[in-house]
Amino acid sequence: MSFLHLNKPTSLSSGTTTAPTPFNVIVHPQALFSILDHTLRRNKGQDRVIGTLLGIRSEDGTEIEIRSSFAVPHIESAAQVEIDMEYHKTMYNLHHKANPKEILVGWYATSLELNAFSALIQNFYSSVSDGTYPYPAVHLTLQADPTADIQIKTYISTNVGVVPEKMAESCLFIPVPHELRYAESERSGLELVSKAKDTENRMLPIINDVLNLEKAIDDMLQMLDRVSSYVTDVINGNKTGNIAVGKYLLTNLSLAPKVDPEDLDKLFNSHLQDILLVIYLSNTIKTQVELFNSLKRTAVLTQ
Repeated sequence: MSFLHLNKPTSLSSGTTTAPTPFNVIVHPQALFSILDHTLRRNKGQDRVIGTLLGIRSEDGTEIEIRSSFAVPHIESAAQVEIDMEYHKTMYNLHHKANPKEILVGWYATSLELNAFSALIQNFYSSVSDGTYPYPAVHLTLQADPTADIQIKTYISTNVGVVPEKMAESCLFIPVPHELRYAESERSGLELVSKAKDTENRMLPIINDVLNLEKAIDDMLQMLDRVSSYVTDVINGNKTGNIAVGKYLLTNLSLAPKVDPEDLDKLFNSHLQDILLVIYLSNTIKTQVELFNSLKRTAVLTQ
């Protein structure tokens, strides 16, 4: 008689060695850009590419941040799949030396399809020797078809099989929620990349600091106008006020420094003069260095 064996991931409890199941997966833009770049560089006729996901795990193991990734060469056909595991180990060791905090958290594939080969790869990344054990490996699937919107799904897995010997060849993928998260320092770059989709050639020049500052000021003025219009409509009774929005606006207004317009104008002009002085000195030093190099070359040629 054959039995169906199911091992469901459970939370960590006393007297057990089972790691907690992640409740949320956070994906950073750097990892997605690396995956998309791998997709564009894939071999002709290759349907999907795979690679390793690196990141950090929370202390309780319920949250995983995917911060970076790297490609892993593989050959896949209808009958078998071959993966260069030595390349994976070498690249992981190099990444770990450069970023000791980032550990192996799972793998990715540029296809939403889950098949028997996906189970084999998943079991490798979840293994005891070279995988994420005792934590479950995260499998990220990404639909990178240029004619459609990008779709992302994240999974963990549990072993499933009619006999224990077959569990290494199959597993049950369990969807887990995910979110995209980026730092404030990455916002301007991501906004610039997103605007390129509106151009015909998908290219956009990088603006200088002055134009970037002007754009940031224009955006801030538009947001202030939108907030002012919302507050006016609520006061006049045209809209129903939201308590959460009101508390948020009150908190932000209380953080604004109370400075007179004249004092603010003086501080701004003083800071602007300091910046202009630094620019002038840097240009002067640059001119002197270029003059010195020219005189040195002239002295060498005249010898």
